[in-house]
Amino acid sequence: MLFNSYSFIFVFLPIALAGYFLLARIGNFAAVIWLTLASLAFYASSNWQFVSLLLGSIAFNCFIGLALITSKLGPRARRAALTIGVSGDLLVLGFFKYAGFFAANLNAVFSTGLTLNILLPVGISFYTFTQIAFLVDAYRKNVASYALPHYALFVTYFPHLIAGPILHHKDMIPQFENAAGKRANPHLILCGLIFFAIGLFKKTCLADGVQPLVALAFGPTAPSFDQAWLGALAYTFQLYFDFSGYSDMAVGISLMFGIFLPLNFNSPYKASSIIEFWRRWHMTLSQFLRAYLYIPLGGNRHGRVLRYANLMVTMALGGLWHGAAWTFVAWGALHGVYLCINHAWNNYGPSIPPRFAQAANLAAFILTFFSVVVAWVLFRADSMASALTILSALANPARIVFGQLELMAAAFISIYAAIAWFAPNTQAILGYDHNTRTVGEKFGWSRMRPAFLYASAALLAFGILGIQQHSEFIYFRF
Repeated sequence: MLFNSYSFIFVFLPIALAGYFLLARIGNFAAVIWLTLASLAFYASSNWQFVSLLLGSIAFNCFIGLALITSKLGPRARRAALTIGVSGDLLVLGFFKYAGFFAANLNAVFSTGLTLNILLPVGISFYTFTQIAFLVDAYRKNVASYALPHYALFVTYFPHLIAGPILHHKDMIPQFENAAGKRANPHLILCGLIFFAIGLFKKTCLADGVQPLVALAFGPTAPSFDQAWLGALAYTFQLYFDFSGYSDMAVGISLMFGIFLPLNFNSPYKASSIIEFWRRWHMTLSQFLRAYLYIPLGGNRHGRVLRYANLMVTMALGGLWHGAAWTFVAWGALHGVYLCINHAWNNYGPSIPPRFAQAANLAAFILTFFSVVVAWVLFRADSMASALTILSALANPARIVFGQLELMAAAFISIYAAIAWFAPNTQAILGYDHNTRTVGEKFGWSRMRPAFLYASAALLAFGILGIQQHSEFIYFRF
């Protein structure tokens, strides 16, 4: 089931909300169990054959976590328990996500003829990383003892389950524990609806609207210089509004339940460095990779050379997390190179005189954006050969078509760029703050409030009208 579907908007979500608030009057466990069952039903609607895998993963990690939290294991036994837990998670993830990739590479090198057709469980990357973080924190004695229903809801909570954000137990479980007696909050429901309306419009009207132009670069024939750039830019903004739209919808849905999700997307194309880009793009994944991979590898504690090596390893593995293909590894490695250059410039680059600061910031913004666009070619391409064909076209201005279609595409993409670069993002508009658990306070009852509500209603209407039969989120299968 997708957020941008009639069955979700008009059937599932109203029933889930009504049941949650009715059962919250009975008690915390009743509300939590209802929301957990609703989340499992949401997952089963599109991936029923893997519900048992999800439940098994929850039981396994909860058992290991409780052993780390409550038992009096010695240091060696604790390390062994953590190793078993993390290894088990990674083995399951590796089998479903990477066994086919491994077999294909064996075939290419040794001509083995091995064929593996393994269906990828939806959301497995997200719920696996969520639980690995839980186990590591339990090992570090940074986790309180949680009841199984609360832990199960933490893992399965449907607004995040299929495409993130990667949740942290300290953010979420205390909110689930406060469900007892909770009543529907009209203010949070209204703010949640506005978040959802903006996100739905981004997905069904903006992201899906620009999708046909992506074929200019990623079609069956080699593109010209202008077609390659227009297609790459179209994909750049398609991915942006797709991911931004999903993130807004997830936050909005959760707000309706009175639960605040961590932000996962913060206008990354406004970044003026790659370091800043990764603080704004897929924020919870960046935080996970930093806390549970980069820092354990040594981070920047052992000199600059090892720091750059750790960055490269972290980003290459982050690329592989996105998909089982060399294009994803190359995309992650390229961003690792970008980050190394960025850190090296910060350490060794010349200082910019104040009178040139504005021009330098503009140049940094432009360089960052187009570096990201080039990297997205690797992310989107079906193969390395296809990626290299498009990248070579990007660097070959000798072949330009720029006919009527290309002119129309340029105008269309310019509108998308203006929205991404100059419009405030949804959390800024609504004043959403996950840390203080506040939203919508800046509007109050000002003169602009009625007009804003009418505009949000129009966006919701257009978003619903733009729903297509098959329009998955790009991150849906990661």
